[in-house]
Amino acid sequence: MLLQGSLVNAQEGWKTIHHDQLKEAIVVNRSARFAEGVYLDKRAGDGFLQIKGLAFQNGTIEADIKGSNTPQQSFVGIAFHGQDSLTYDVVYFRPFNFNNPERKSHSVQYISHPAYTWDRLRSESPGKYESVLNENVDPNTWFHVRIEINFPQVRVYVNDQSEPTLLVDQLSTGKPGWLGFWVGNTADGQFKNLRIRSAAN
Repeated sequence: MLLQGSLVNAQEGWKTIHHDQLKEAIVVNRSARFAEGVYLDKRAGDGFLQIKGLAFQNGTIEADIKGSNTPQQSFVGIAFHGQDSLTYDVVYFRPFNFNNPERKSHSVQYISHPAYTWDRLRSESPGKYESVLNENVDPNTWFHVRIEINFPQVRVYVNDQSEPTLLVDQLSTGKPGWLGFWVGNTADGQFKNLRIRSAAN
């Protein structure tokens, strides 16, 4: 993991990135507001906040995320292994599906842009790169996310569950790259308590 300046503080192997230090981040297709964590506003198209001075490859990412129970307008997640503004992987959530009996299987999703969009993956590999949550989560409240990356394997845990809610192999190269908060088309979202522990590569 490559770090610059005072973006992070170390504690027991973890690097904690404080929301007030994210004001130097690169924000693409969104504006960011810094209050309780980071808020990315709602706009057409995907958008993200890219943390400056950090390149992540393998290890663990933890954060608290808040979307909303707004159908087709709440897509919130973590982008990683970013190579530029178009090429990156994402694990994201659709909170409006969390408690929808007919759509719960579309609650958490892995994608790899630009080639492997959610609609392509759902069409070509239905059910392989998305999953139901393995616990009940209120779609309008904060939930905790832990993403364990050991290329090519990605494990996603929600609210400190012992079993992953999603387990996939990445479709990208797994090269070190930028990391940040991500929101999808027409979506806004809130993020806080981001911390990272890098594994030996």
